[in-house]
Amino acid sequence: MILKIVKYPDPVLSRPGEPVTEFNAELHKLIADMFETTYSEQGIGLAAPQVGVSKRLTTIDLSMGKDPKDKLVLINPEIIFREGKQYEEEGCLSFPDIREKVSRAAKVRIRAQDERGKWFEMDGEDLLARCFQHEIDHVDGMLFIFRMSALKRDLSLRKIRKLQREGTW
Repeated sequence: MILKIVKYPDPVLSRPGEPVTEFNAELHKLIADMFETTYSEQGIGLAAPQVGVSKRLTTIDLSMGKDPKDKLVLINPEIIFREGKQYEEEGCLSFPDIREKVSRAAKVRIRAQDERGKWFEMDGEDLLARCFQHEIDHVDGMLFIFRMSALKRDLSLRKIRKLQREGTW
């Protein structure tokens, strides 16, 4: 089922998600729905708060559904190592039509649980590292506009306010 994507400034996006403690059929259904929603929006990652669920859960698929081996589920994720720097353009499904350059670590190691509750660690570089950081920010209640320069953030917030006044946001 395709879920409704929550847009900024919905308060669920700014709150840290609650830890996932139950690994049951309800969680597995939410994970499947999150992947379906991501693909329907041509995204590569989605965090539970973006669909109105305040949980520490994110789904990632850099192949956009083309390769089932690329599907990643991160439950209760955290970044345990960062290295280097990259400055690239990012977008976000909760901020449609807003894309700006954001500084992130070039390499990261994350620690998370899978859909069965088993802990694992994984390294990511370049786009995967960027995606890990972006989605983990979401479950921490941090939004990518707050990683932009003050000028770009101000311009983006003005654009959002204009779209809200026009009724298209």
